Amino acid sequence: MLFGTETNLDIARALFELGGVLFGEFDLGPTAGRSPIYINPRVLISEPALLRRIAHLIHHEIQADQARRRPRLASFAAVAGVPMGGLHLATAYALVSDTPLIYVRPDAQEPALEGRIVPGQTVLVIDDLMTGGTSLLRTARILEEAGLTVRDFIVLIDREQGGAERLHAHGYHVMPILRLRTMLTYYFESGMIDSQRYRTAMDYLERTNRRG
Repeated sequence: MLFGTETNLDIARALFELGGVLFGEFDLGPTAGRSPIYINPRVLISEPALLRRIAHLIHHEIQADQARRRPRLASFAAVAGVPMGGLHLATAYALVSDTPLIYVRPDAQEPALEGRIVPGQTVLVIDDLMTGGTSLLRTARILEEAGLTVRDFIVLIDREQGGAERLHAHGYHVMPILRLRTMLTYYFESGMIDSQRYRTAMDYLERTNRRG
């Protein structure tokens, strides 16, 4: 989808050029395991103009969805960022859309929320990267325990490793801005990665998807 001349794949290219997409061997924990690709969206915080463009793109995607006869996203009164990666995206989106922001304090002994909490409000949760969905589910639980309603998540990048299916099984809907397979295909077809890196990464995603 377009925002002016901006497309989702322009964001994928910018992230690659910033060094936020790396190839090699990476231990990404129990969900992703040994991965030939590492995605680091946190490099975006060093490029405020790009971060602003992404926030506008997210805003456009939400507006386009809400203009549908049957929107996939529920109406919401506030946004929440998943600590820590989703916080900068949620903040940028809140600023461009004039939407109230709340967030979970990751350093609290007991889970704590910052911002004005209005029980009963519906909150849209934003994160930068989704693998298995664990951090998103944890954030949703904390918000719901505070009396808020969570129905939808927006993630900048879905690694397509079971997160969307897991969240759906818990009754949530996820809207990704980018999917990893789409990014890899774009990088390969644009000559940004060679066929060996492309095939290795795609085979890895296929294996881990079957395993999940």
